Amino acid sequence: MTEPLTLAEIEALARTAHEGQTDKAGRPYAEHLQAVAEGVRTRGGDADQIAAAWLHDAVEDDALSEQWLTEAALSRRTKDIVRAVTKRAGEPPETYAARILATPGALLVKEADLAHNADPTRLAVLAEPTRKRLTEKYAHMRKLLALNSSPATP
Repeated sequence: MTEPLTLAEIEALARTAHEGQTDKAGRPYAEHLQAVAEGVRTRGGDADQIAAAWLHDAVEDDALSEQWLTEAALSRRTKDIVRAVTKRAGEPPETYAARILATPGALLVKEADLAHNADPTRLAVLAEPTRKRLTEKYAHMRKLLALNSSPATP
């Protein structure tokens, strides 16, 4: 059996996979991944959850393939969390939230993701219609996941 990837290797892999990508505010995408991984760590997440935080958008953004995820030297739990938090085209938010809630460890990763996405300093640089739409979207997902109404610090 192959040795599992270390968190440092996973971080490097995620940074490389998302290289050249920016978030809606024009910032390097790796900053979001780092903030989510740190958010998971500060919320008491374990190594599987931190690894999933680094990879949480990789399959969804086509930075890495589902086949890569299947074959990667990652724990089954990390793979399950990544799959749980990966949105699928046309999927209703309720279905997405139910999958997250049904997957051990996934809620903490999604909570950290939502907290960073909804960070007012990140949203402040966006146009008002985009900021309003995203704020409502994140609040709706927090409600579906039964997270408190105001996001915790990223």
